[in-house]
Amino acid sequence: MQRHKQRFYEKYIKRLLDIIISLTALIVLSPILLIVAVLVRVKLGSPIIFHQQRPGYHEKIFGLCKFRSMTDARDQNGELLPDEVRLTKFGKALRATSLDELPELWNILKGDMSLIGPRPLLVKYLPLYNDFQKQRHDVRPGLTGWAQVNGRNAISWEQRFAYDVEYVKNISFKMDLKILFQTVAVVFRHSDINSATDATMEAFTGTKTESKTEDNVKRFSKSVKDTD
Repeated sequence: MQRHKQRFYEKYIKRLLDIIISLTALIVLSPILLIVAVLVRVKLGSPIIFHQQRPGYHEKIFGLCKFRSMTDARDQNGELLPDEVRLTKFGKALRATSLDELPELWNILKGDMSLIGPRPLLVKYLPLYNDFQKQRHDVRPGLTGWAQVNGRNAISWEQRFAYDVEYVKNISFKMDLKILFQTVAVVFRHSDINSATDATMEAFTGTKTESKTEDNVKRFSKSVKDTD
């Protein structure tokens, strides 16, 4: 698999902007962070922050931070109930407004993540990726990304990976800026929070061949070229 070659913006500018923006946002949004933290504690209990291991840049594992949005409700065997049962009305509101994602600003400041990039997925998916899909880890994962502004959780896994890899191949300041503005629009519309079959996003079970994903890249490449 050919490794991703970093461009000047990605190598020298993007990380600096991530530090400046995340630090500024943490300071400016601190009252909102405090209010949400209190509401989570009252509505859902503790812990307030949900920590989960996720693969990042070059598949290095890091601890993702999010505001908790689900209860710990379990069945009679002690197993967690399905997401749609544990996701309360308050939790749905957090996700719809993306307020649950705000603690990830700390991940960005530390260097685990970037403001813009493919969303960090579950560690258990790593063995399921084909060589094409693994390219999403050639950059830092993002708070928002190209797939998020083109369908979020309502698109298929093949479409999501196609958008992710197209982003990796076409990183630029102009593209990041476009994604940032489109993210604001998506959040205000509260669109594509859930998939068509799940309360959040159905589990990824692997792609048998790379051809379907490659075809999707060609199909969506025009959308990327429109950013030029």
